[in-house]
Amino acid sequence: MIYIFWISIAVLAYTFFGYPIYVFVRAKYFANVVRKDNGYKPSVSVIISAYNEEKFILRKIDNLLQSKYPRDKIEILVGSDGSRDGTNNILLHISDNRVKTFIFQKRRGKANIINDLSTKASGEILVFCDARQLFVEDAINQLVSDFADEKVGCVSGELIFDKGFSANGISEGVGIYWDYEKLIRRSESAIHSMVGATGAIYAVRKKLYTNLPKDMILDDVYIPLSIARHGYRCIWEPMAKAYDRPAFTPTEEYGRKVRTLAGNYQIFGMFKDLLVPFRSAVSISLISHKLLRVLAPFFMISVFISNVIIAKKGLYAFFLIWQMIFYILAILGGATYEMRNKRLLARLSSVIYIFCLLNFTALAGLYRFISGKQDIAWEK
Repeated sequence: MIYIFWISIAVLAYTFFGYPIYVFVRAKYFANVVRKDNGYKPSVSVIISAYNEEKFILRKIDNLLQSKYPRDKIEILVGSDGSRDGTNNILLHISDNRVKTFIFQKRRGKANIINDLSTKASGEILVFCDARQLFVEDAINQLVSDFADEKVGCVSGELIFDKGFSANGISEGVGIYWDYEKLIRRSESAIHSMVGATGAIYAVRKKLYTNLPKDMILDDVYIPLSIARHGYRCIWEPMAKAYDRPAFTPTEEYGRKVRTLAGNYQIFGMFKDLLVPFRSAVSISLISHKLLRVLAPFFMISVFISNVIIAKKGLYAFFLIWQMIFYILAILGGATYEMRNKRLLARLSSVIYIFCLLNFTALAGLYRFISGKQDIAWEK
């Protein structure tokens, strides 16, 4: 049990601290610079799969039409995936010739809509985004400029949580987690490639686009990995920004994360070759950043159970006490997430709560993946 305890501790330490430090240091001293050219202006097709987006779709299209990109080199393709609200009516009344709308009566899921729209797209670069998040004016310019480097096959923008929304413990905790995640992605990008893009804003070369499997949950992981598998880089472009609101409730964040983690298990089965160490430029990142992350809650459980068993041996009782304090703070953070208390203890407990919530959703994600209960169509 002592060996199990320390091995589990070591894996968790590497996953959450060791790997991020490793990629940060390597990126700082051995960066692979992208040859960016702001004058590079290929044709662009923006692709949106929309389901019941009557509140956001017109605002999003107006936002894209205001982009600082040559009018004659951009088109917007919007596919309504069996929407049952007013989305279809809104799309049918759009008159701008840069916008092409497609009404699909039967709901089939985002992957199928993206495949259909990508076939109809005429642009050299495909830009994928969701209906809710808003781009800054030069976001498309910034995404596209990196494709001047022929080694770049996929570019992900940066999603920023709008601080204009009132913050609570959940939104603050998610914001801290997202900043941590962006640091890792930025470092991976500087070395060679990320192992996933930001679904709200990313772009690929059309010639490298591979049709998504019909049951694919995470297009923003499958597409970048497919491109990286062929030797192209998938990079991070922090100047291409999109804005979103943070999650307000644990239920909302839980729903997002469980879907993501169920999708990760699906990804592992489709990219088994990339899970072989040093098989490709992204193997270590895929193992460290994705695989060990979903295995983390199992190691956390292992640490706790083994610690309980060996608690009577020397300092192990001390470790158990600290573990109990950690989980008590997580429970406290979950019980008081609506509070906007700025005291250190309140903020610490909310961060610990989010950490536990995001990690233990991996168990729910595994259950949904094994049971087949994760629908490929996102439910609002």
